[in-house]
Amino acid sequence: MKEVGFMKKFIDEFKTFALKGNMVDMAVGIVIGSAFSGIVTSFTDNLINPILNVVTGGARYNWQDISVFISSFLTALINFLIMAFVLFCIVKAINKLTSIGPKKGEKPTTKKCPYCLSEIDIKAIRCPHCTSMIEEKA
Repeated sequence: MKEVGFMKKFIDEFKTFALKGNMVDMAVGIVIGSAFSGIVTSFTDNLINPILNVVTGGARYNWQDISVFISSFLTALINFLIMAFVLFCIVKAINKLTSIGPKKGEKPTTKKCPYCLSEIDIKAIRCPHCTSMIEEKA
């Protein structure tokens, strides 16, 4: 039984660590940076280098080659935009999950009626649903 409690605590600590805002931000930054480096590489390989080769006379290209270079760059750009959109959806879902439930240090504003189990205001002394008197715990 002791191992089960240890694992539950370990998993709870890991969830707290993994879902911290700065950890998610760092992971998103690394993935976006990696995807953006693909755009930069494609830009230099498919647009800048062919232009420099034509200008300096290093190579001759026909129009079909140039259209292949441009389409390769546009593919890299579209891949980046898809990756950014997917990350946006993931971060939005993580933010939604972490906002569910009471926050630490936040006091509850409702309580349950012990008779009908309805949610009532924390300051209520009579249940508005079943009209029972709510006794305060001493």
